Amino acid sequence: MIREPATVLAPAVPAVEVLSAHKTYPNGTVALQPVDLTIAEGEFVTLLGPSGCGKSTLLKMVAGLLDPTDGRLLLWRKPVAQLDATGRKLAFVFQSPTLMPWASVQANVRLPLDLAGVPRAEADGRVADALALVGLAKFAQALPRNLSGGMQMRVSIARSLVVQPQLLLMDEPFGALDEITRHRLDADLLDLWRSKKLTVVFVTHSIHEAVFLSNRVIMMAARPGRIVEEVVIDEPYPRTPDFMVTPRFAAYAKRLQDSLLRASQENEEALS
Repeated sequence: MIREPATVLAPAVPAVEVLSAHKTYPNGTVALQPVDLTIAEGEFVTLLGPSGCGKSTLLKMVAGLLDPTDGRLLLWRKPVAQLDATGRKLAFVFQSPTLMPWASVQANVRLPLDLAGVPRAEADGRVADALALVGLAKFAQALPRNLSGGMQMRVSIARSLVVQPQLLLMDEPFGALDEITRHRLDADLLDLWRSKKLTVVFVTHSIHEAVFLSNRVIMMAARPGRIVEEVVIDEPYPRTPDFMVTPRFAAYAKRLQDSLLRASQENEEALS
């Protein structure tokens, strides 16, 4: 009997590679010690840690908003500055919605497409699709001041989705919201991540949010910023609020709480 040769699958190209990248500011402050981190395409990875541990610095370096002092950051095996050569896109969601107060929701979401010179008819179609994804189809003509904080953040997320990114970077986007709104947006974000097959890197101070959302949680400590632990959240999706009252959820939260406490104590010792 003749056997067909086995099909050899090429290893998947990582979405993000941080290779001994570190950051020292001109005043001598070491924001990040050399960091090594690989994020696979389609992962949801959360950066967690006390204030000042370099979470946002690392995220901005991945986005190309900050240059590392040394080391390399690659997106799909290309330097960040050469992302266009990969045929992929990234989007960044900041802590504040940063909306133009004088412009409608539609105009705010369309802004990156206007800047890119996308024809209006195509841009308006993509804006409509993005607003539908975040549940704001009926608010296209509203002004930001007429929206709740949670709705404004949805507009910000729609603005990031309108560029059709494969990599979504989020810097504590829900930190200023009440718990009910935050839980709702966490669930919506997971739906978007799964339906759009995104790779997400998410920064938070919330242990419970990290457990609920993530495939992996990267714990960081400060002074200087560095990675001290990685915790895999080995739980299936979709995840519902019921997951948050299970013993498994509590066990993950306890492990992260203990890790965060150790990281915080290291910070205090560094200051003493």
